[in-house]
Amino acid sequence: MKSKVTFQALNRHKLVDDVVIQLQKKISSGEILHGEKIPTEPELMEQFGVGRSTIREAVRVLVHAGLLEKRQGFGTYLISDPIIQEPLSHRLRRAEILEVYEVRRMLEIEIAKLAAERRDGEDLSLMREHLDTRLQALEKDDMGGYLKADIAFHQSVAVASKNGVVVDLYRTFSSELLDALNKLVMDREAHDPHNAYHEGLYEAIKARDADAAVHWTLQNLNATVALLTKSAKTD
Repeated sequence: MKSKVTFQALNRHKLVDDVVIQLQKKISSGEILHGEKIPTEPELMEQFGVGRSTIREAVRVLVHAGLLEKRQGFGTYLISDPIIQEPLSHRLRRAEILEVYEVRRMLEIEIAKLAAERRDGEDLSLMREHLDTRLQALEKDDMGGYLKADIAFHQSVAVASKNGVVVDLYRTFSSELLDALNKLVMDREAHDPHNAYHEGLYEAIKARDADAAVHWTLQNLNATVALLTKSAKTD
């Protein structure tokens, strides 16, 4: 007879990501120096409390990313002059959401400036359309539609920058932000859609006022970063 007791399957990929994140932090902080050997598999297994397969997969990820190299018979070393080869989308999936938002803030400041300087009539029409759709979705309590329109609005601002690299970068960020944004909007009391900030950004871009565009961008993202920082401290 099959037991009635059930368990939730462990997420092995999450364990791998946790190991990768901690190793990356040690590398970024300088605790593991370029050209230096990292701890052995048994040492890592003991410290992380995970199996050999998890450690090997985490190391494989960092080797593929261009950070580590395996030397047959000698161990695994931090590459002396690393060139990161890992796709940005993969790296963002493992990043802490606060880190992603801090980088997003840096990126959007420059996007806002360029959009204010370079936008055309078609850009403004798209922005207006996405803002209206965003507000309508909020009024209907359609959070999925709201998030989709919110991201579409910010992407249309990036398109107005007339810089193809910026547009591609922002699209990559946006796709990886969806999960985090879904979690944020689930907390209705803490989440603020910042409609006034978005309208302010639109009007600033329309008026070709780069300084005002930066102001409203910072108003919007600083509020979210503050919320994420507070959440991280209470976890």
